[in-house]
Amino acid sequence: MSVRRHDHLIGPLLLCLAASSAAAAPITFNTALPVARGEFINRELLVLKRADDAGRDLDVNTLASVLGYGFNADLAIFGVLPYVDKELQLMVGGTRVKRSSEGFGDASVFARYTFFKQNARGHTFRIAAFGGVKAPTGDDNETDALGRLPIPLQSGSGSWDGFGGVVATYQTLAFQVDAQLTYTAKSEANGFEGGDEVRLDGSLQYRLLPRALGRGTPDFLYAVLEANVLHGSKNRVFGSRDPNSGGTSIFLSPGLQYVTHRYILESSVQLPVSQDLNGGALENDYVARLGLRWNF
Repeated sequence: MSVRRHDHLIGPLLLCLAASSAAAAPITFNTALPVARGEFINRELLVLKRADDAGRDLDVNTLASVLGYGFNADLAIFGVLPYVDKELQLMVGGTRVKRSSEGFGDASVFARYTFFKQNARGHTFRIAAFGGVKAPTGDDNETDALGRLPIPLQSGSGSWDGFGGVVATYQTLAFQVDAQLTYTAKSEANGFEGGDEVRLDGSLQYRLLPRALGRGTPDFLYAVLEANVLHGSKNRVFGSRDPNSGGTSIFLSPGLQYVTHRYILESSVQLPVSQDLNGGALENDYVARLGLRWNF
């Protein structure tokens, strides 16, 4: 049995935080906006994912906790700890079988450094580089009545994976545009090596309310539209390429953000536009997100 990994949908690069004075930000990926010196930002993000094909249904529900700290105007560090609940239903010998796991997943730590910034009245433009590591803190040895669960169904992967990239943000009073390029290199553990991944993301956040800005600091309502392109190499199982893994997927993610001076409420639904996957890799139906961010 082969189950395609979907780490890109819940991974640490999708969980980064906005500036310390709450502003609009991408929902599915990073931003180059700063974290104020000496301040913390927390984000709690619930991610509900559904994928299926003929005879297989996969549900992955994740609650990710993210904590960020600003060392100065240019450097911030982030930690991510997910709690995951995975359930796969499939036919085995004419019988419907459920295989599942639940527990804390692999933790990640990464840093982001702004190496270019240009500020002017009413807008700012920033470019930042980021990089980090995912550690094998989750359980990767769970079993059920059929034996040991395949790695994609485990709470943890058992492997040390590295990732890095660059993100750019252009922010004005009326809208914000973000773009990001990311590369993830995965390593082998328990005879399984996930395929390396390259992804390109874009986001537009447009202010719906208030229509006109006056005195003081009002609350804001933003419409969000994001696009995500992911290409994954084939997984390796005991050194052999898995023909039912890897490929290229394109998603569109409409969403809403309610922004105050200290916190952000947000939601989005990530919908597949194109899924050119290899062999019998599972295709995504949707990925729903509901999040809360605040700084202190």
